[in-house]
Amino acid sequence: MEHNRADAGDLAEYGYEQELKRTLSAWAVFALGFATISPVVGIYAVVQLGFVLAGPAWIWAVVVAFLGQLLVATVYAELSSQFPITGGVYQWVRRLGGPRLGWLVGWVYLASAVASLTTVAYLGSSWLHMLFSYSALSPATHVLLGAVFIAVALGINLLGVNPVKHFLNAGIVAEGIASIAVSVFLLLFARHHGFNILFDTLGAHAASGGSVTAGFVTCLAVAGWAFLGFDSTTQVAEETEQPRRSVPRALLRSYVFVAFTVLLTSIAVTLALRRPQDAVSGKTADPVFDAVTQSLGGWSEKPFIVVVLIAFFACAISIQTYIGRAVYAFARDRQLPFSAQLAKVGERQIPWVSLTVTAVLAGLGLLLGLNGNAAATLISFGSGGFYFIFLAVALVALSARLGGRWNPSAGEFRLGRAGLAINVLAVVWLLFEAVNIAWPRAELAPPSGSWIQVWAVVLVFSALLVLGLVYIALAKPHTRLSPTCRPKKLRLSDVRTPLPRPRL
Repeated sequence: MEHNRADAGDLAEYGYEQELKRTLSAWAVFALGFATISPVVGIYAVVQLGFVLAGPAWIWAVVVAFLGQLLVATVYAELSSQFPITGGVYQWVRRLGGPRLGWLVGWVYLASAVASLTTVAYLGSSWLHMLFSYSALSPATHVLLGAVFIAVALGINLLGVNPVKHFLNAGIVAEGIASIAVSVFLLLFARHHGFNILFDTLGAHAASGGSVTAGFVTCLAVAGWAFLGFDSTTQVAEETEQPRRSVPRALLRSYVFVAFTVLLTSIAVTLALRRPQDAVSGKTADPVFDAVTQSLGGWSEKPFIVVVLIAFFACAISIQTYIGRAVYAFARDRQLPFSAQLAKVGERQIPWVSLTVTAVLAGLGLLLGLNGNAAATLISFGSGGFYFIFLAVALVALSARLGGRWNPSAGEFRLGRAGLAINVLAVVWLLFEAVNIAWPRAELAPPSGSWIQVWAVVLVFSALLVLGLVYIALAKPHTRLSPTCRPKKLRLSDVRTPLPRPRL
């Protein structure tokens, strides 16, 4: 209770009252981050294209993406320790880069987050269908089953924080079975190739004009999807006990553990495939499912589908959790239309209106699934949008650090002199990866797609940017901030007494 009172007082310094229920432990926040990044969802989103673009050597793109995103996660950990406020990137950029830029970054973040919920529901619906039938999935059924995912995620979230924690714990158990246990079994008892195959493309580079480098860079653009979502932990800072300490730790621990699981699964599946060349040619549409069921036997198909489904549902629930908090943070500052309604907190101390509205928007996005090409566009933007947000946050953090507007030593998680170098490297990585993801490539568009699918990330992001700038110019949301919520420069008195650097 003493910690909660101190945390509420800490929150009051930023101009907010304690409205949300502060009951999340460090473990619960870790579970949220783990379920959101989700090794199962991440691996299934990239493995097929990884084989087609780079063959068995695709796992090195995963390694590079992991190292690059680790830099970003470290910068986020420093920021979350100093600003333990619901809203995450919106709050940080608003306070370090100004309210207009904060609104614009927050707007693109919300759009990307809703797109990610739609994407996970769309991908997960295929597994829900496989639970009952292996027949072809029609577009209408695909959309309907995706709506089931979103409805379940919303229903669990509306029950309150405790049910969410229980379902996320189940998700972690499912991920452990589906990823770690199965991967160890494949490596020990079902390996059909030596580790040297991990350096072979098996001719996959032909899809990129015969260039191994081009194929690897394209694969790297896809691999970036596997390491999204670690920032979800920052959205529940006002519901976390001792957030300055717990949130950055949970962020980095969940990221590193997921990355280890993704890499382990990638290697195990690649070595266990009897005919990896079929995955390269596209003949094997699902390398993970084939590797597991062929190694364990036909009996394992349904149990494996159930475990994967639990992981997908946990991921959808966690995404719904943090999107609702992000919208609530925006609305609380009167930055959106109908802010008074969106900022409402119910009896269970959750932002139920924001949760409901974001679920409806994600459901509407599923309608694009009636056109497979449109769904591919949405999936592409879900990845590209987040990388532009990562880049904006890293740039603002670096500018504020160099300009003296941010003193990272004020937080309980501190990197010292290494923080500046990590921040610079994060910006360099994100500049490359953001351009790489947005680069128009026909090989990443659907076979029958038009030029709109090829330029999907650039077109959708540009449209959102224009809409955001128009809204700022006409509605002037930055003028609605109350004086207590306006950014202020850090004073020497804001710097807390240094504490021992936390171990990760």
